[in-house]
Amino acid sequence: MHSLWYHFALLIGAAVVIYLSCETFVNGVEWVGRKLVVGQKATGSILAAFGTALPESVVTLVAVAFGGSMAAKQLGVGAALGGPLALATIAYATVGVGLLLCRRQLPRTPEICADFRGLARDQGWFLLIFAAKIALGLVAFAWKPWLGILFLAAYALYIRQEMGGDACHEEEGETEPLAFARHAAVPGTGIALFQTLLALGVIFFASRLFVSQLAALGPTLGLEPQLLALLLSPIATELPETMNAIIWVRQGKYRLALANISGSMMIQATIPTAFGLFWTPWLLGAPLLLAGAVTAVAITGMFLAFRAGLVSRWLLASMGLLYLLFAGLLIVLDLG
Repeated sequence: MHSLWYHFALLIGAAVVIYLSCETFVNGVEWVGRKLVVGQKATGSILAAFGTALPESVVTLVAVAFGGSMAAKQLGVGAALGGPLALATIAYATVGVGLLLCRRQLPRTPEICADFRGLARDQGWFLLIFAAKIALGLVAFAWKPWLGILFLAAYALYIRQEMGGDACHEEEGETEPLAFARHAAVPGTGIALFQTLLALGVIFFASRLFVSQLAALGPTLGLEPQLLALLLSPIATELPETMNAIIWVRQGKYRLALANISGSMMIQATIPTAFGLFWTPWLLGAPLLLAGAVTAVAITGMFLAFRAGLVSRWLLASMGLLYLLFAGLLIVLDLG
């Protein structure tokens, strides 16, 4: 049996590998977005979000479709609720804290204001889909699994809307030379795609290592499995999106950072939910309902702020307090 320090060292090592891989991934995906001429918002909300959320969706699929026990299926359902919670609180807070540490303000350019309105629309659609997702977890009926198709269709419509948006906005900052072709002024599509997919593969395996070490540390720290899944696992599974946000904020590319979070949330609201509906009863207990309530509060706040154009670094940073509130209520109410 390995020691506590062994698992802790692997945990930190995996986090470092994820960060470095995300550096390579965001560099590659920006060039892929340029090659496809989809604009920075769609690059963040579709290409980057789909890439970093794909491993988590696969994990949910494996848990609910091939899990050998009800506990495994419950963990898959928990992941479908924990992911949006982490994105709505920790990921947005990461952008805010990053801005504070860099002593930067969100610019108020016409492009950013237009993006705020688009993000408000995204948050509004997320709230509607998320409300349906929670409501279905309160009732049981025979044809519920078929409703999973509607969630997949909702994400397909989101992709169509984002990819068909205006790609002519002025880009934030300069696109750095492709890491795998630094001497090429305009790298080829093949090498940009290869770099992006390779980095994504490393992120996937490093994320799995991170989660496994977190699971090994849980019993040592005295955390019950369900409490571990609700409190810490979402942080681990959303680590790539959070790392992407840190990198893009550091580069001054706020549009990409915010769009990546918004796009990831749309994936988490639809695809894992569809998998859960297909292969589980999709009935939510008290801890998951609490997670859903805190997520809804967070997104309602962001929807109103984006719509009014009042998003600031302090508001974004404060979203992390809602995650601490969730953790406190979970422990105080003994729901774990």
